[in-house]
Amino acid sequence: MSSQANPQDDAPALESEPAALTLGFIPLVDCAPLVVAKEKGFAADEGLSLRLVRETSWANIRDRVMIGHFDAAHMLGPMPIASTLGIGHVEAPMIAPFSLGLGGNAITLSPAVFTQMEAAGAKLGEGPAEMGRALAAVVGSRRAAGAAPLTLAVVHLVSGHHYELRYWLAACGVDPDRDVRIIVLPPSFMVDAAREQQIDGFCAGEPWNSLAVEAGAGVIAVTKSALWRQGPEKVLGFRANFAERWPQRLAALLRALYRAAQWAGRADNHPELARMLASPDYVGAPPAIIARALSGALVRRVGAEPEPIADFLVFHDHAANFPWQSHSLWFYSQMVRCGQIAYGPALAEKARRVYRPDLYRGALAATGVDLPRASAKVEGALRTATPVASRNGAMILGPDGFFDGQPFDPAQIEAYLKAFGVHI
Repeated sequence: MSSQANPQDDAPALESEPAALTLGFIPLVDCAPLVVAKEKGFAADEGLSLRLVRETSWANIRDRVMIGHFDAAHMLGPMPIASTLGIGHVEAPMIAPFSLGLGGNAITLSPAVFTQMEAAGAKLGEGPAEMGRALAAVVGSRRAAGAAPLTLAVVHLVSGHHYELRYWLAACGVDPDRDVRIIVLPPSFMVDAAREQQIDGFCAGEPWNSLAVEAGAGVIAVTKSALWRQGPEKVLGFRANFAERWPQRLAALLRALYRAAQWAGRADNHPELARMLASPDYVGAPPAIIARALSGALVRRVGAEPEPIADFLVFHDHAANFPWQSHSLWFYSQMVRCGQIAYGPALAEKARRVYRPDLYRGALAATGVDLPRASAKVEGALRTATPVASRNGAMILGPDGFFDGQPFDPAQIEAYLKAFGVHI
């Protein structure tokens, strides 16, 4: 791969750019491509020396990228968009030229709440609609009894976790602003908060859902892959000017991560990957727990058998590493839907440009790997695995549907929002 490190003839010489890069990450299973790029030598093959720095909170990740402590970071998919638009913080333009994978999250509820849901008809392993109806019944009963609303935690207000939780609640008749209380906690605090009964549930990435199950503090009710199959999650986030300052280093890192994600996606590598991530320097959870997310076979509650979940966490297949601008625009639509920003064509265009398929294509152009021809697609339109146009002919994408059957057309954002009752 090192012989392909200079696909842009007019770019500065590789040696003129710094070989060492500092990348931040949160201890989650989906940080795997960064870890694999370092530990399996894919970064070194590209002339890079990676320093990986473990962080506690997503706010710290954002801030340390913004002020230059990190060259790039494992980042929530909506975070570089929010930073660019100035949502909830200072306006600091960022870019996302690489997706670290699809799926990987779950909504875990306390055993007490889930027992109440079972009394309302829920059955372990049912789909989001059935689970949502049962939760709505519990919420209604609590309201009628004058009890406090359920407290549900998310990892950040600008996160796929927050938006998918709200999407699910609203689709099932639960008002996320009035019927429940949504708070923010770092992922690694979720299990302790659940064990101490400070929260009634949370939405987070693995291994924290499985660790809550092991602690007897949670039941995995709904997975992201059930809410939105092959939905986006984490990205590699940079300051916007990084691509202009260090184009070859960025391209080299994307190539290293592409190979790392490909390696991480192979089932025969999962035992080694689980041991790698189990290191205290990385995720710091037992390999057997990490292996659940890697295999997609989750134990939903104490004593239950592992349940295979389609596309629970996808590192590479289905163009998982491509930064689809339709993903960026869906995140923007949810920011509008929950009142974090107004809708406007100029803002939508600004959000779209945060995700950079041009940089992804440029980095991988000389490698011969297959690449999508389009930069955006109608999300949730593929009910089955479907061939779509690619550089090498066709690649297989989907199925990628939302649980409520509502597709997202990035060319029709205003109509999409109005269909959900948003006043534009």
